Amino acid sequence: MKRPLRLRLVLRDLAAGSAFGAMAVSGQLPLWALGIFLGALVLALCDVRLVARHARLSALGLMVAAVLLGLQLTSGAMNAVVAACAFAGLIAAQRMLSTPDAAAEGQTHLTGLLMVAGGAALSGDMTYALCLIAFGVLASLSLALGVVEAAVPDGEPVPVRAVMRPLSAGLAFAVAGAVAFFVLFPRLNWAMVGPRSAPGLGAVSSAGYSNTVRLGGAGTIKGNPRVVLRATLTPDPERDALDAYWVGRTYDTFDGMEWTNVVGAKQTERQITLRPASDTLLHQRIELLPAYGARTLIALEMPSRLGNAMAHTPTGTRNSPVQLQGGGEVRFTITAPSYTYEAYSLPPDAKAGLSAGLVQAERDQLLALPEHLDPRVAQLAARVLQGEKEPLAAARKLAAFLQKDYAYTLEQGGIPEDPLADFLFVRKAGHCEHFATALTLLLRTQGIGARLATGFYGGTRVDGGYLIRAGDAHAWTHVLVPGRGFVTVDATPPSNRTSQGSVLLEKVLAFYEAVEARWRNSVVDYSFRDQFALASSLVRPPRRPAGAPANEAPSRLPPPRAWVTAAVVALVVWRAARFVSRWTGRAPMLEATRFLDRVDAVLQRAHVPRFEHETLEDLTTRLARDGHPLALALTPLTRRYLEARFGGRTLREGEAEHLLATLRRALDAEAARRAAKPAGQAGPTARAS
Repeated sequence: MKRPLRLRLVLRDLAAGSAFGAMAVSGQLPLWALGIFLGALVLALCDVRLVARHARLSALGLMVAAVLLGLQLTSGAMNAVVAACAFAGLIAAQRMLSTPDAAAEGQTHLTGLLMVAGGAALSGDMTYALCLIAFGVLASLSLALGVVEAAVPDGEPVPVRAVMRPLSAGLAFAVAGAVAFFVLFPRLNWAMVGPRSAPGLGAVSSAGYSNTVRLGGAGTIKGNPRVVLRATLTPDPERDALDAYWVGRTYDTFDGMEWTNVVGAKQTERQITLRPASDTLLHQRIELLPAYGARTLIALEMPSRLGNAMAHTPTGTRNSPVQLQGGGEVRFTITAPSYTYEAYSLPPDAKAGLSAGLVQAERDQLLALPEHLDPRVAQLAARVLQGEKEPLAAARKLAAFLQKDYAYTLEQGGIPEDPLADFLFVRKAGHCEHFATALTLLLRTQGIGARLATGFYGGTRVDGGYLIRAGDAHAWTHVLVPGRGFVTVDATPPSNRTSQGSVLLEKVLAFYEAVEARWRNSVVDYSFRDQFALASSLVRPPRRPAGAPANEAPSRLPPPRAWVTAAVVALVVWRAARFVSRWTGRAPMLEATRFLDRVDAVLQRAHVPRFEHETLEDLTTRLARDGHPLALALTPLTRRYLEARFGGRTLREGEAEHLLATLRRALDAEAARRAAKPAGQAGPTARAS
């Protein structure tokens, strides 16, 4: 097998692998489909074509797989999109391992297109985009090499290096054209049916939410850099990092080892109102990503209203009612990989709290202590407070004491019988759950109501919104203050409240999230409205500078970007005009070529064909050298063809017919002259033929 053919097959197989990767990154394909395709890809790259020797057996295997997928589909164990994608991967694997002929080539590339379309239905995120680009480049190069290889005569090597440069240029031109077409003709906005989110390849939920909070063990989640939440805030604080608490749920009952809630589900509604609204609410548009992995709604501290939730399942987007639980927790009623919803929170200086909505059992639990609480806990609280009874002042005094005398650590050696006493009197080091539990119980021993709150702390600004990582998971204390409700007091040292993961890894992931956010906003959700906004931004006059005098008249000139846009458009129009002029300039050449074809047809009917690789001018020269009578008729015809073909003198209307008529008369005269001669006297025409 020739090397160029081998290169083409490698490019084809890698393109199919990229198309399959566009589906696999969603994390929804069954493991057996992943294993079969990856095995087939490895064998194909090693040039092992198993199906070439077992074609019928492989076809039978595909039929069996189709039946099994159909059974899973009808039973509800697999949705239609995943089943179709898995079967497309099997077909691609079978074609890659078959005899490398033209049919297998076309079917492999066609299946690759189907897999790319399936990947768009399953995820469509930034990782999918990379697979899409790889498929487009590799498949285009493979197809182009196939065309070049077919044009090369047998036995001659294909000039791969010579053609790769023009092929690459053509590919770049095609990509640029595709981008221009996308910008000029937007498709329907993906958001009209809701963005579909997939769990991702190898994704594991990492929100850290459960029905209980159990003390002890290492705080492994604090080192997880994965993004679990995206939020857009109105009004926008426009800060690079938020100093904010995102509350998910609270706990009121502690048994010495773990926190729970005394009250369960209360109500299910389209929207849940937790606190009376105020004139100034902080609006949040929140997207919980597949890495979140829980059904608890998150919102900025003191949420007032949560709802308008959409659950993005693998089969589509659905409205999800929400359910109020004990401790102010609100849950989605539908389980899905990701969600979007809206939340409204009171501003930080508001005085309204959730205490008015608590049932009596919840109020009683705000002062409840574990049955076997170490007596040293109450003694420590009394010693630190020294008679302070005002709840907020006492809480802040205890928090300052814990931050000063206790260390933060994620490492914990084993699970002690009394984790609170172990933290306060033995290790004197722990993570946020230890600090929050200690502060809550110290307050309760002094008759001050408090509870444990969990959620996230912080927020990193990316592309106009804020990202929350799994490592930002946090626990703190809600102190019940008369007249104000619950107030947040955090005993964890400030430097240890956000993610404790690798700074380098967080920067890499933040860059990826920024690129993906740009991909989602500029590509996945690109619509006619975005097109209009883009065009307006290019020609809109610049805004008045922040420090400019109020009486200074705004500039009436277009902004610099408008001039640049005009220059780019002018350049494109100029290049297009030159291309059109060259194309129209080819019209005389095409007309001259058609004229030559008609001359050839006339000569062939008269049995005066040209030799192989002999041009019309060579034929005319040969006939003139042999003294052939046709040379007199062919000479002006040949001269006129060359002028039309290369000299820029186009054939006038009717001129081609006149020249061909002259040639036909000369051929008729030559045929009559040959007929009048004796049979044994063959003239130069016989020599020419």
